[in-house]
Order: sequence, then C-alpha cells, then structure tokens
Amino acid sequence: MPVSLTREQVKNAPDIDTDKPLTRQHESSYLDYYNYPYYWGGMGLWGSAAYPSMLMSGYGGDDAGAGINAETDRVQAIRQDRERDADPHLRSCKAVAGYHIVAIDGEIGHVQGLLVDEDSWAIRYLVVRTSNWWMGHEVLLAPQSIRQMSWAEQTVSVDLTREALRQAPAYDPSVPLTREMETAVYQHYGWAGHWPGAASASDQAATARSDG
Repeated sequence: MPVSLTREQVKNAPDIDTDKPLTRQHESSYLDYYNYPYYWGGMGLWGSAAYPSMLMSGYGGDDAGAGINAETDRVQAIRQDRERDADPHLRSCKAVAGYHIVAIDGEIGHVQGLLVDEDSWAIRYLVVRTSNWWMGHEVLLAPQSIRQMSWAEQTVSVDLTREALRQAPAYDPSVPLTREMETAVYQHYGWAGHWPGAASASDQAATARSDG
C-alpha cells in the first residue's frame, strides 16, 4: 500500500492501542500530527468532502484546497461547541465479524465480513451469513438498514424481517460484485442505490405506472 509519507513520519506518529476503541481525541491528535483536516462535522461522508482525496490541500488547485480546509475548520468549531461532552469511538471492522444480526422479528445469522468502496472508503455492505437457519446462505445488507449496534451484546439490529433477509439475493464472495448484482439487492429491499441517479424500487414502480 504506497503512501505519501516518510518512514520517519510514520515512526513518530501518535501511538495507538489496537485492543481499545479509537477515541475522537486520538483521532484529533493523529490528524493534527499529519496536518490533515478533520473528516467529521459536515454533510458528506468525509465532512465537507465526498471522497478522502478531496480533504487534502491542493485538490483541484490550491484555492480549492484552502476553501475546503477553511470550511472544515468552521464546521469543526461548530461541532466542538455542540458536542463538547461527546466522545465518539471508532471500532475495528475485524471486531464486528461474528456479531449476531437481529431482525425485527428475531435473530438471524451473523456478520461474516464487510465490503468497502475503493474510492470513497465507505462501508457499502455487511456480509451476513444466515447458515444458522439456511445452509450456506450469505446475503448483503447496506448500513442504512442498521438501527443499532451493541458492542456489549455483540449484536447488529436491522430494520428488516427475517423473511426479507431469507428472500434476499444470495451473495457469492468468489464472484466479483457487479452493479447489476447491487441493483438486484437494492431493488429487493426497496432502497435507492448509493450510486448517482439510482432510484428506489417504489420510485421505479411509480414510473412504470405512469408510463403505462
């Protein structure tokens, strides 16, 4: 994984205890050390940006980078004022593997893994193994379906029924995930896709009725 850093920079970076959740305070010291803007506080996935590369100064020109950094600083100041006593924590993706999935009407399977977008670094799907109920059946869940995650109970509660999960398109990790496969998953759940121009199943049905 090539990085635009020197070995000395990495060597002198703030320490991290991988057995503990990552606190916002540690994130702040880490980002301050590398002189990176904070990614939280804005409307986008990366604060005021849609992609991590856009947080860097010089993206789209020095003026664009300065504008993004100034906006990030402004939003960060507002966030700190509103959430002075808050202490968000980040957890390892590895730690979530094995968490039990709790549907609206009961438990069903566990988290097998996560699928991450290469460009935005967003977690696009949880891979859920339902073999507790149906042999060898894996399905995909988008984070938007999650109601709550309990670190203490090691559960992920979702706004779906067990039947909706049972009927979801099966996921095969040995086959590359295509946009057609993603569309099938989103249409099954009635969600709007995460990609630009995507419509939900209800929107598509309304369009079809108006065309008819």
